[in-house]
This record gives sequence, C-alpha cells and structure tokens, in this order.
Amino acid sequence: MSPVRIVLADDHVLLRAGLRKLLETIEGVTVAGEADDGLALLALATELQPDMVLMDIAMPGLNGLEAAARLAKSMPRTKVLILSMHQSEEYVRQALKSGASAYLLKDAAPVELELAIRAVLRGETYLSPAVSRGVVSDYVQRLREAPDAGSGLTPRQTEVLQLIAEGLSTKDIARRLDLSVKTVETHRTQLMRQLDIHEIAGLVRYAMRIGLVSPDA
Repeated sequence: MSPVRIVLADDHVLLRAGLRKLLETIEGVTVAGEADDGLALLALATELQPDMVLMDIAMPGLNGLEAAARLAKSMPRTKVLILSMHQSEEYVRQALKSGASAYLLKDAAPVELELAIRAVLRGETYLSPAVSRGVVSDYVQRLREAPDAGSGLTPRQTEVLQLIAEGLSTKDIARRLDLSVKTVETHRTQLMRQLDIHEIAGLVRYAMRIGLVSPDA
C-alpha cells in the first residue's frame, strides 16, 4: 500500500519541524512538502496532489479556512486537517463548513494526530476531544440557522479583508490580488457598509474575531 502523502502548512518554522518529525514516526505516512502561507500551500498542493493537508487557520496571504474551501472545490480527494489554537464552536463550524475533515488543537497529545489521520482515512470526521461539547450535534442546525462567518462576504471580499487586517496598503492589496486600486477601494467600501464598520481598526478587530488573522499577525 502506498504511503499517505501529507503537505504541512504553517507560518511557524519550528512548529512545522516538530510536526514533520512527529508525522515521520507514524507508519505509512510521509511528508511530501511544506508551505508557510495559504497561497504557497495551494500552489504546492496543486503540484504534489497530496492525500492530506495539515494546516493552521491563521496564515499570511490566505487563511486556512479559505484555503480549505478552495482545496475542497479544486481537489476534493485531498483531505484537510485543521490544526488550531482556537477551540470555540465558531471556529470548528467554519472549518467543517470549509471542507475540513479533522480539527485538532495545538495542545493535543501527539497520539491524537495519528488518531485523526486514521479516522480521516476511514472517511470519518475527527474533532479533538477538548473541543466544546455539542459541536457535532449542533453543527447541522447551526448551518441552517446561523449566517456565515463574515456575514455573507464573497471570497474576494474575504481576501481583501484579510489583507487589510494584515496591514497591507490599498496599492499593495491591488498588486497582490492583481486588481486596480479603484476596485480594492470599492471592496473596502462594500465591506464597511455590509459589516456596519466604518474604520480600518474595526475591520482589523472583526477579522481577528472570525479567525482570518491571529492577534499577533
């Protein structure tokens, strides 16, 4: 049987090194590559076509939730395992809705990583036991009743919001997304109107609250 090929994505080098070492101790698993941001991950996954991707939520350029959603659409056979410091139901809900098959907490025991991988290989969804009680039972109902994180933002609006929160200027955002400055300004205006937030600092706080960026980004 061919080994399970996994791509790691996290912007912390030491964490990736530790995860690689841990993964290499699991029988039948190999690390096919590493990425340090969401956009690099998508490019690497497209090139390598791994069986799984293990990624953080808070990453520069493109957050893990949006990257998971894109992978689910373009590479449905590649399973996504989210590794996060956040254990609130909102983060878990958004990860599952984005297409993740597992949600692991960063303070989980090492053996839990292997449990998650084996569960995903069996076609199951794995959540860290420490995640809030009731997440699974409430998941379907919450999807029906609650609005999306980001209050229905489009993928492009989400990208613009993340880059604003990361401190990029309008010109830098336009260059990063290959858009005109005027288009970026239009997206920013629409974001403020749609979210009823009328200052950049407010957009930054909102992006942190829904997990697009971490507080130390």
